[in-house]
Amino acid sequence: MTKSKNIEMITGDPKKAIVKLAIPMMISMLLIMLYNIADSIWVAGLGGDALAAIGFITPLFMVLVGLGNGIGAGANSLIARNIGAKNPAQANNAALHAILLSVIVSIIFTILIEVFMVPILQFMGAGNTIEFAMSYSYIIFGFLFIFVYSGVASAIFRSEGDMRRATIAIAVTAIMNIILDPIFIYILDFGIAGAAWATVISATLSCLVMSYWIWGKKDLFLDLSPKNFSYSSQIMIDTLQVAIPSTLENVVFSILAIIVNSMLVLASGTTAVAVYTASMRIVQFTMIPLLGIGTAVLTVAGVAYGAHNYNNLKTAHSYSIKLGFAISIALGVVMFVFSSQLAGLFAYTEASAGLAPEIASAISVLSLFVLAIPHGIMSSMMFQGVGKGTYSFIITLLRSLLLESVFAYVFCFVFGWGVAGIYGGVVFGCFVGGTVGYIWAKFFIRKFKEISLRKYVPQKD
Repeated sequence: MTKSKNIEMITGDPKKAIVKLAIPMMISMLLIMLYNIADSIWVAGLGGDALAAIGFITPLFMVLVGLGNGIGAGANSLIARNIGAKNPAQANNAALHAILLSVIVSIIFTILIEVFMVPILQFMGAGNTIEFAMSYSYIIFGFLFIFVYSGVASAIFRSEGDMRRATIAIAVTAIMNIILDPIFIYILDFGIAGAAWATVISATLSCLVMSYWIWGKKDLFLDLSPKNFSYSSQIMIDTLQVAIPSTLENVVFSILAIIVNSMLVLASGTTAVAVYTASMRIVQFTMIPLLGIGTAVLTVAGVAYGAHNYNNLKTAHSYSIKLGFAISIALGVVMFVFSSQLAGLFAYTEASAGLAPEIASAISVLSLFVLAIPHGIMSSMMFQGVGKGTYSFIITLLRSLLLESVFAYVFCFVFGWGVAGIYGGVVFGCFVGGTVGYIWAKFFIRKFKEISLRKYVPQKD
């Protein structure tokens, strides 16, 4: 698809745009999840402690990835709004500001995370898994810039509807990681550190490919030549208004994971963390279509908002939710029916075989999580697209940090339902919080219609 057709697509029928944007994004996320699952599967062969260590590091890694994705979401929103408003110069400048932000943020957080890694892991209760966790984390966090820049560059491609190259870049990371994992972990005998090196090297190759397209081939709709950069504090503010809340959402997810891991340790020991880590890999895998649709909504909503097109904004939100629920029902059934087979992926060695029944039970309960989240995700992504990142953050804060953690605690320790209560509380809290976000989004769209009708040429509803 040419760059002009990309722009025509994201400014046209929102239903077609969401599908065309979402499918490549789903493929990208599928590949990402495949290498995440591959990481867990290969690391599981090292034993329960190694797999639990990945569980403790995952929340911190979510923060790491969230830095790039947060800045990327801010850039995606601002670029899309400027494209919708037919202001390419500002779109170019917004992209360049996002790259500058990725450099600044990477330097600051690399230093902070490397210095405080040990006390953070001790606070999280890593216990006898801390050596595994440190071996993995020092490498991953030492190359923070690679992951932050990768998130920003990928978002720049998505913002102009160029999903093909965004997908190819992610495919490079995923495929190389899957290939390199067993080589570094077992053949070179690097152990859990080998999984970290495989991830870093794979992400670096992806960054090199995207950089070539941006500054070597130079055939984007956007022109990211240094001459187009003109520092603007307003652009920084506009980007950060989405980037900071989006990044904080990943922090919230990480804090929730820490809280859940802590409750699991109290309820059943570190083995429960290994079980939850494995089962959540499957949950994350089934959420790929929802996240793909949500990412598409961010771009389409941004363009519609920038063009003051109420109809497209309303359609993008409602259509994405209907599509999301249809897909979630099918995936939830698959998870429940094949829970034992899925659990077997993480129990292929003598060291991890005993985890299979518990993982299968966890997957059965958490299959409901996939059904509880579509309306919340789409509402949050719509808010990010229109530049209201704070609204999206509030929804996530309510859903994840407050409701999910509170219900998990109540169901487990107050009602005495044990580990299954923690899983059930996470599911129920997710659904309630998402419902609040959905109602808020509908109210916002209705207000946007009133403003559009007052200030611009009326559109048919």
